[in-house]
Amino acid sequence: MIQEKAWNEFQNAGLLLFINQILHIFGWAIVFQVNDDNVIEKVYPARVKFRGFDNDSVSKAYLKLSTYMNENSEELLKEASSE
Repeated sequence: MIQEKAWNEFQNAGLLLFINQILHIFGWAIVFQVNDDNVIEKVYPARVKFRGFDNDSVSKAYLKLSTYMNENSEELLKEASSE
């Protein structure tokens, strides 16, 4: 099963920061280029020099991830359990 999703849904679930934390170990990140209206115009991988995020950003992303898991846990369990 593949269900295409919008990049903003990925970001709003807290997944962008979470995945970028892992990518930062290797000096990489997924970059979202947004316009003045905060609309995502381009997404691309990039080499980066920085490593990690500030505590406030991490806390907000973890809250978003926890909310996502709470709201989708039954469906995720069904998907993981099905063959």
